[in-house]
Amino acid sequence: MRTYYRYKEGEAAAGSIVIKFYRSGDQIRGFIRKVTEPGQHDTVFSSEELQVNDAFLIADNKHREAPDTPIFVELTEGVRWNPAWGQLN
Repeated sequence: MRTYYRYKEGEAAAGSIVIKFYRSGDQIRGFIRKVTEPGQHDTVFSSEELQVNDAFLIADNKHREAPDTPIFVELTEGVRWNPAWGQLN
């Protein structure tokens, strides 16, 4: 099972992948972005909101480009981590 890391602003190095989960009605959706150098806008992958499983799949695929960097997860208000998604450190 994959390990993910809790995202904190300013702690993710450039090139890191961040999955941001939020509530949309009664469902949880996600966006994926790649952290860029300070002063630049992060790169957003797929401008559409994604279902949880799709967000993890795209993040895993993007992670292959930089396998030594962790995948971060940002949980917005009202979203709790589901242990079935993996381990969150």
